[in-house]
Amino acid sequence: MFTGIIQEVGTVASIKSLNEGGKEISIQCSFAKSCHVDESISINGACHTVTSFNEDIFTVQSIEETLRKTSIGELQKGDPVNLERSLTLETGIEGHLVQGHVDTTGKILEMEKEETGWLLTIEYPDEFKNMIVGRGSITMEGISLTVARDQGNAFVVAIIPYTWNHTNLKDKKLGDAVNLEFDVIGKYVVKYLSGLGQDFI
Repeated sequence: MFTGIIQEVGTVASIKSLNEGGKEISIQCSFAKSCHVDESISINGACHTVTSFNEDIFTVQSIEETLRKTSIGELQKGDPVNLERSLTLETGIEGHLVQGHVDTTGKILEMEKEETGWLLTIEYPDEFKNMIVGRGSITMEGISLTVARDQGNAFVVAIIPYTWNHTNLKDKKLGDAVNLEFDVIGKYVVKYLSGLGQDFI
């Protein structure tokens, strides 16, 4: 479980293909030496398990399912990645409850600079449009954000300067894929109503 508050932007140190079809990814960051094997770490919003670590780098493995549903398979050596270690009982929930289970990927349609921040318009698959609520929470690239506007199968998020400067969003460009996780409470509500046969799309 995570909160969507990025703790550090790490760097992809290496990527190796696994015989089983997955990938082994090594990430360089400042907290690598304090990791432990089996620790859960969110990488661009996708939960991964640490398989090894040293003073500067921790390593994870992405299996086929993760590569299918996220943008992790598009990572290249040197890419910046948003990192968050898992929530502990001593940690305040400063964003919202995030599972690290990416639902789908979206695409950046627009990036508009305003005086006090940035507006990003994200397109996503039409099948998920009942998961978006204006002023509701959404996780994008592991970042807890608020939906500023709902526009059919696209939505707008407002990015404050601190988030822009302390995540990998500043390195994104038009057309880039971003990992999306919809609010877990909303997903349970949608599932429940679907079971009742409600048409709420």
